[in-house]
Amino acid sequence: MTKNYDDFTDEELIVRLRGGEADIEDFLMNKYKYLVRKKARVLFLEGGDTEDLLQEGMWGLFKAIREYQPDRGASFATFADVCVRRQLYSAIAAAGRNKHRPLNESLSLSEMEENKVHLSAGPESDPEYVVLREEEQAELQKKVWEALSPLEKKVLELYLSGMDYLQIAEKLGRTGKSIDNALQRIRNKIKALR
Repeated sequence: MTKNYDDFTDEELIVRLRGGEADIEDFLMNKYKYLVRKKARVLFLEGGDTEDLLQEGMWGLFKAIREYQPDRGASFATFADVCVRRQLYSAIAAAGRNKHRPLNESLSLSEMEENKVHLSAGPESDPEYVVLREEEQAELQKKVWEALSPLEKKVLELYLSGMDYLQIAEKLGRTGKSIDNALQRIRNKIKALR
């Protein structure tokens, strides 16, 4: 049995929802679905479609219902509008950063087989290339080690073991600034040797 909540303000409904009337959440989601459609209709999501935007907007509405605080002075409608807008803009910004591009554009192995897609091996798969790179790195490490002072060697060892500069300073009985300076010198020496 669906109750009729039309006679109550949104703020009253939120209070009742927090009191345990769970079906109010569905009522508010349906009531404000128009707002999500209105906001999503004028936006574009790179790599997505209108349904993706609608889903993001509904997630913003859901957050608004969960997080609204009547004592803050704004109406629920205003708060919902802000939450939906923020969620939509966040989704658009994330899509613009191409954060999920590898996942969205990747092919499954079966698709590759069906479409006869073949991967070309890069130089990293050539054993000779791998051995040469390892030798170059070993030579660079040797040159770096020779260029470092005794303090810089200790600092580098501790830094590579996972310590931050304050922990290193404490261990070596130095100031944080002296360790920070040593790390800067190490970085500069590495850059100069590359």
